[in-house]
Amino acid sequence: MKKKNPVCSLRNCSRPLRFKILKTFPAKFAKDSAKDAKYDLARCSRLRTDNYGRPTMNIGLLGGTFDPIHHGHLALARAAKERFDLGRIYFVPANVPPHKQSRAVTPYFHRYAMVVLATMGEKAFVPSVLEAPGVVATPTAGAKGRAAKDGVSGANYSIDTVRRLKESLKKSDRLFFLIGMDAFSEIAHWHQAEALFRECEFIVASRPGYSLADVANALPEKIRPPQSVSQPFAKQPATGDLVLSGATIHLLENVHQPVSATAIREAVVAKKPLRKFVDASVEEYIKKEGLYLG
Repeated sequence: MKKKNPVCSLRNCSRPLRFKILKTFPAKFAKDSAKDAKYDLARCSRLRTDNYGRPTMNIGLLGGTFDPIHHGHLALARAAKERFDLGRIYFVPANVPPHKQSRAVTPYFHRYAMVVLATMGEKAFVPSVLEAPGVVATPTAGAKGRAAKDGVSGANYSIDTVRRLKESLKKSDRLFFLIGMDAFSEIAHWHQAEALFRECEFIVASRPGYSLADVANALPEKIRPPQSVSQPFAKQPATGDLVLSGATIHLLENVHQPVSATAIREAVVAKKPLRKFVDASVEEYIKKEGLYLG
């Protein structure tokens, strides 16, 4: 009898190992079979009504500074839309980004205008004003209902935005929070991060250099798996799905693009073409408005 190869990746876990993982975690660590994943997605895409026959939809939310919106943002949205059959993706520029306090941010209306231009060719992409100036955020409450003391005054927090968006959705709709791996690696430091994971599922754009253990270790402490459980996956690429008690994370492969807002601003100052970074309409808008020159 031919001897089986030793387990070397989460996707190829033997049944005994998978059972051990399931018993160790509060819930499943990962649905690691590509075949099972394709079946689940095909099944999800067919479920268009809830138990009462009401139509449902998979919905994505992609927030950020968008200073400016670039090909990396759009690549993530397109990949998520295709894999998870998202009927709509809201692009939500932040008026006051809580993580960008160290530098000046381009005025909101410019950033929103560029989002509109970049998404106008995609029917499912919806520019959103959920975090626009004048939109009153619901106070982020602490464990006993008191206003949180650890936030930035006037900042737009994802937990508030997600809850506000869910007020307009059906209870049967499925909400996904889209995010890049670099931002996800800091998720434990976000405002009410644990609550955010309870409100929606996450779709994370994986990238080379990150392992499945890195993803697990980035989670907030209360829902983070023990180090002894995640350590065996330190050399496994960040792919597949991570399902824990209190968090569901889907990892997208081959989405990362080496584009950054900093590189775009530097290209503008150097008077270099921007087409490899942003949509043509966004490039034209940047030039017409004289953005990023000073």
